[in-house]
Amino acid sequence: MLAPLQMFISMSLPASLALLLAALLGWLLSGQLGRLGLLDHPNERSSHKRSTPRGGGLAFIIAALLVLPFGDGAGLATASSIQVGFALLLIPLPLALIGLLDDRLGLPVGLRLIVQLLTAAGLAVVAGLPLPLALVALLPGVALINAINFMDGLDGLVASCLAIWVFLAAVLLELPGLGPLAAGLVGFLFWNWSPAKLFMGDVGSTYLGAVMAGGLLIAAEQFPPQVSLGLLLAGLPLLGDAFICLFRRMLAGQRLWQAHRLHLYQRLHQAGWSHQRVAALYMVTTAVLAGLALGMQGLPQDVSFGLAASSAVLTFALGYQLDRHVAVAFTVSPNH
Repeated sequence: MLAPLQMFISMSLPASLALLLAALLGWLLSGQLGRLGLLDHPNERSSHKRSTPRGGGLAFIIAALLVLPFGDGAGLATASSIQVGFALLLIPLPLALIGLLDDRLGLPVGLRLIVQLLTAAGLAVVAGLPLPLALVALLPGVALINAINFMDGLDGLVASCLAIWVFLAAVLLELPGLGPLAAGLVGFLFWNWSPAKLFMGDVGSTYLGAVMAGGLLIAAEQFPPQVSLGLLLAGLPLLGDAFICLFRRMLAGQRLWQAHRLHLYQRLHQAGWSHQRVAALYMVTTAVLAGLALGMQGLPQDVSFGLAASSAVLTFALGYQLDRHVAVAFTVSPNH
């Protein structure tokens, strides 16, 4: 595995270009998307109070793709890793297009599900999974795509956490081509941090969910267990909130397709926390876990597993304390 410092050097110039390009595109899109009818109007489930352009995920996607050919600035990556990095960013593009159309027109759920399944299948092929495992991976792949989409409800939350996660994936999977995407997310945050002037929309959130799903599949098939464990650990703040909320709603007998405001991040905001405070909590927790994930890679397997398990327990304990003593209660939170 390449040292993190080597990877950082390899990605530094392309990442800088992607950051600047995404920031520029964010500025352009913030003025144009509303004119195209891509506006997110606040309703009873919204966490924002004014109409805001959505579809801004185009900024970091376009920036990453334009810089992608130069993603390995120091020439450290192998031909195989360059191809995998290209595929990981290109395969979710149809999903991003469907997300953009859905943001503007509202598409049938069935059509979106078909594209999500095809995307998950393509990512499984890139990961090199044999056919039986590829079929099994379809459901968790679609679940991850939707989990990240569901978590995109507060200014800067998903963009900040995924910037960290994608950078970690670039290092652990030795895919410098992911660096421009991580940097593009930082550039996008200039417009998405609270008070947001631009939302990523489904075009961005489903794309990022697919990249995360693909990264985890590649790690599981091609790398030692510590790599998969590290990526899962760094994704815990977002994924833990998404799937625990889903599980609690199932136990409560709620209709899972019904829109709601029951995620922990939403209930913290309802309890009076600002967008910035909630996003910072998730971002810092993700960064700490990502640092632990990097440190785990040089340790014996049993030690790294123990470190990951204890870190996960502490993360869940933090979430439990916030849920119990700070957030609006799950049972009384608005569920319209």
